[in-house]
Amino acid sequence: LILRELLMRQKVRRCVICVPPSVVRQWWDEMEERFGLTFVIYNRDFVSRVRQERGYAINPWKTHTRFIISQALVRDEAYAGPLRDWLGEFAGRALLILDEAHNVAPASGAKYAIDSKLTRAVRDLAPRFEHKLFLSATPHNGHSNSFSAILEMLDPQKFCRGIPVHHASRDAVMIRRLKHDLREIGEEFPERKVIRIDIDGLPEDAPELALSHLLQQYREPRETRLKAATKSQRASAMLVVISLQKRLLSSIEAFARTLDVHRRTMKRQADEASAAQPPERRQATLSLLVSPPGSDDERAALAEEEVAAEEDAQMEAATVASSGPAEAMGPELELLHEMARIANQARYEADSRLRHLVAWVKENLCPDLGASGAHWNDRRVLIFTEYTDTKRYLIQQLQAAIAGSDLDGDRIMTFHGGIGEKRREDIKAAFNADPARHPLRILVATDAAREGINLQNHCADLFHFDVPWNPSRMEQRNGRIDRKLQRSPEVRCHYFVVRQ
Repeated sequence: LILRELLMRQKVRRCVICVPPSVVRQWWDEMEERFGLTFVIYNRDFVSRVRQERGYAINPWKTHTRFIISQALVRDEAYAGPLRDWLGEFAGRALLILDEAHNVAPASGAKYAIDSKLTRAVRDLAPRFEHKLFLSATPHNGHSNSFSAILEMLDPQKFCRGIPVHHASRDAVMIRRLKHDLREIGEEFPERKVIRIDIDGLPEDAPELALSHLLQQYREPRETRLKAATKSQRASAMLVVISLQKRLLSSIEAFARTLDVHRRTMKRQADEASAAQPPERRQATLSLLVSPPGSDDERAALAEEEVAAEEDAQMEAATVASSGPAEAMGPELELLHEMARIANQARYEADSRLRHLVAWVKENLCPDLGASGAHWNDRRVLIFTEYTDTKRYLIQQLQAAIAGSDLDGDRIMTFHGGIGEKRREDIKAAFNADPARHPLRILVATDAAREGINLQNHCADLFHFDVPWNPSRMEQRNGRIDRKLQRSPEVRCHYFVVRQ
């Protein structure tokens, strides 16, 4: 609407919309469908086609005036360089629309915000546009220096990175509307019910409990061994434990695979019995141990096997960086062996959360589940997980649970990174189709689907099979169904707590 108004006032002649890779096609469709505005998707295919038609020397940005580009490509100098040439130092009547603007916030785990590649790219490009519109429905990361850095990109005259933001200056450039504000003027939004599912009364030898206790024990000999180690070694050692904790809280299947990589590397280091100091490694290279890639990460477009290989390489690097002499690692290796034994026995069994999930499916989606040809009703459910391994585990277990029901092979689909644009659009169309016309009932998604994807047409139930450590990610997941045009008067967002 803002772009339309600026076009009518002849205040905008050129427009670049920069969005996460997963919603490029959605933006293109909706600008055309809702406003009759045609845009060109600036990607590798477009650049290749233009150069074939007009010669390699052509700047593809000069061929049109309205573009949509993914945030992954804006970080690439091969695409950002020609864009700067097109804009020059300052382009009057040019508008930059930045979707999911929280992605450009510098990551801040320390006293000063650390720029990402996207932060640097947008900081370089933003001053070249006369007009800027930053959009986000996600809270910023809670660090004031990250927030002031975003506002500085928006208006460097009013804001300075690292300087506290004055509320009057902020309110001059930022409009914030919450759902309860819109309800007051008659807009209809569903009521969100957050449903906590408590799991208690498990036997003490339940695999998830036994592994949790052993992993806690595992920390102690590691911390003791590394008391005199360098700060970098201690940081790598902590990243290893954090990664194993996160994976165990997701599923034993996800835990078992990463534990195997860590254990094999530890054993190899112990066998080599080298007391030499390992080379220091920068924590920035171990980002996948902290969090799997989301939709704003360029790795979200890679095949799952490639991401898994990089995760394994990072776990191996962190393990090597925190290893030591063989005799000192003995207690740790014993605990790793015991954890591997329990995990490998239990990784293909239904855990306590999955049993609750199957019971919910039977109660709400397929009352006769278990009987041959069991009929499904018209409800749908969206299940989120952080990890590819957990997604695979969920699919296997759910398919086994619904086997024999009506059209059982068509009831479950997965939405994850690296599936390709056409496949992604087909899955969205199937899940948003009338349940009377399409048999899909269960969609299992990784966090590659947590931003920008509209899945509210015929779904009002969501499960967080695992809870991400970053609460913003949880809010983004809920936003897939808790949004405008949701048909149900309420949406139900479920999560699990294993009380023991």
